[in-house]
Amino acid sequence: MLINNKEIDINAITKDIFDDKDMIKNKGNGIYLSDNQINVLKRYNIDYKKYNSIKSLIFEIENILNEETDLEDLEAVSESLAEINYYNNTNK
Repeated sequence: MLINNKEIDINAITKDIFDDKDMIKNKGNGIYLSDNQINVLKRYNIDYKKYNSIKSLIFEIENILNEETDLEDLEAVSESLAEINYYNNTNK
């Protein structure tokens, strides 16, 4: 793309702004996760694929959080999943 007679690569500019690893995607069974969240779950040996709903995944994460403290990254994933669950599964 030419802007002020200079060739500008839009993909190079937006690459730094939009990190695909933070994009939340449907992973099946109503479970929406980003690649970064999946990496956090893997760190704690949680396989999101074995859960049949977002509620069961949240329950497992909360069990781990109740047993251990200072797991801020896992707590952030839990909060995000709870928010997604609320907006997708609550009648308004």
